[in-house]
Amino acid sequence: MKKLFFGMFLALSASLLFTACKDDDDPTTAKNIVETAQATSELSSLVAALSRAGLVDALNAPGPFTVFAPTNAAFSTFLSANGFATLEDVPVPVLQQILLNHVVSGEVRAAGVPTEGYVKTLATFGTSNLSILAQNNASGVSINKEVKVTTADVLTSNGVVHIVDKVIALPTVVNHALNNANFSILVAALTRPSLGVDYVGLLSGTGPFTVFAPTNAAFAALLTELGLSSLDQVDDATLNAVLQYHVVSGANVLASQLTNGQEVTTFGTGKFTINLTGGAKIVDARNRTTNIIITDVQGTNGVVHAVDRVLLP
Repeated sequence: MKKLFFGMFLALSASLLFTACKDDDDPTTAKNIVETAQATSELSSLVAALSRAGLVDALNAPGPFTVFAPTNAAFSTFLSANGFATLEDVPVPVLQQILLNHVVSGEVRAAGVPTEGYVKTLATFGTSNLSILAQNNASGVSINKEVKVTTADVLTSNGVVHIVDKVIALPTVVNHALNNANFSILVAALTRPSLGVDYVGLLSGTGPFTVFAPTNAAFAALLTELGLSSLDQVDDATLNAVLQYHVVSGANVLASQLTNGQEVTTFGTGKFTINLTGGAKIVDARNRTTNIIITDVQGTNGVVHAVDRVLLP
């Protein structure tokens, strides 16, 4: 798991993740993305959604773009699950963000998708672009763990279309934790029934929140450091204090906003210090140094940064 995670990290590198990978030897196709969707019967709902959202002209632009295109069945499931009778019932601003969350700048074909890595879509929270988790393995390409690419590499004159079996949901910080198997221990800790705090409900709220999320490897290292064999050996009061020490409430703090020596106040009035010497780090209340290994995983109510140690208040 640790090897997979750091392989993922090396594949990411924020803005470089989904750079254009067009092969100059491939002929340019006659139809652009919108025209291709219009000519594909199973994408008629997508065409109608683009029209209602006023995004047709945007995807008629030169691009290039990568579009994850939900089928008619995917839109039908999405509408039913969210209590909408038709596309006309979806508020236009909401529909715009949902559709933009399916579009990535640059052309990336299936073979160019990394084993696992975050990529920015054109959907936004404030001035920051939302993130989705792309995975590529023997089962094919998937987005946010549950959205599968059923038809890959439909080439167009201004990019590439990958047809998917579900609408990609707009992610909260909770969704980002749930979608990444490398945060499964963090999820288990946050959902321990005896804690008496509904962290899922809390972190699904309006926010914004900044979450410094320890990986599974970070939790394993903590258990070794404390001489414990299981997280179950950590009492509820201590675990509550530790979890709250990883959350900043009321702020969407991006990596570019961190400054050297900055003191950060966490949920529950805990404090830690930022050290940018030799890369972004956190010095916790026990003077332990933790590396921030992935930054700016943006959601609709905050941002997640992955860390390689569990912070201790």
